[in-house]
Amino acid sequence: MLSVVENCFSPRTAAFFDLDKTVIAKSSTLTFSKSFYQGGLINRRAVLRTAYAQFVFLAGGADHDQMERMREYLSALCKGWNVQQVKEIVAETLHDLIDPIIYDEAATLIEEHHTAGRDVVIVSTSGAEVVEPIGELLGADRVVATRMVVGDDGCFTGEVEYYAYGPTKAEAVKALAVSEGYDLSRCYAYSDSATDVPMLESVGHPHAVNPDRALRREATLREWPILVFNRPVRLKQRLPAFSMPPRPALVAAAAVGAAAVTAGLVWYASRRRTAGAALPG
Repeated sequence: MLSVVENCFSPRTAAFFDLDKTVIAKSSTLTFSKSFYQGGLINRRAVLRTAYAQFVFLAGGADHDQMERMREYLSALCKGWNVQQVKEIVAETLHDLIDPIIYDEAATLIEEHHTAGRDVVIVSTSGAEVVEPIGELLGADRVVATRMVVGDDGCFTGEVEYYAYGPTKAEAVKALAVSEGYDLSRCYAYSDSATDVPMLESVGHPHAVNPDRALRREATLREWPILVFNRPVRLKQRLPAFSMPPRPALVAAAAVGAAAVTAGLVWYASRRRTAGAALPG
């Protein structure tokens, strides 16, 4: 159980949450693949690849090299995508795709942190344009996420402005602590991946959630709490009085970016390349 409401004279505090497999049960970057296919942004082969990548992700996630290849691949994949079209696709499918896969345990923690007077910050490698509407759905105060460059023609240029991954997440957390006055020694952080160890060790109360093998080892060595979230539930079912934002508001908030769906393709491609490299000859 979290502590009581923070003393109003104490420094501000926050709870930092990774998104995929920490707050939601799947990869936010893969969940929209079918919607993008129906909208004509990707082909059927890409949809099949993302289905495989979702399996790989749920089985163990992506390592550092795969995540770096993801950053390179997403540039080529999303170059030329019309941003407004992607916004509309995500705004129309956000509730149907994301609401059912939010962990009940994570939603409870978010509520408890808010009750204790802490800000809630979602920190995700997925595109800011995907994470922002999800953060709004969850009632988060802020988001930190990957940002893509948009050209004067309203399309993605293929360049990554900011990649929220690994040490960069920790840097963003520390920058927020300075700008918002957070006392990191009294802040909380939650993640499933060993790539987020820099973010976890930057706060006083780190937690491993559904950890991959490497993070489980690290959490055990450092005696960090290990949490298991396994109850995805619709927010409306969990909170009958919960009111979703109206669709127009979501359209304004959901500027969906290139990180959506690209991670799956990169994981698939990198797994194929890794397997091929391992063969003799």
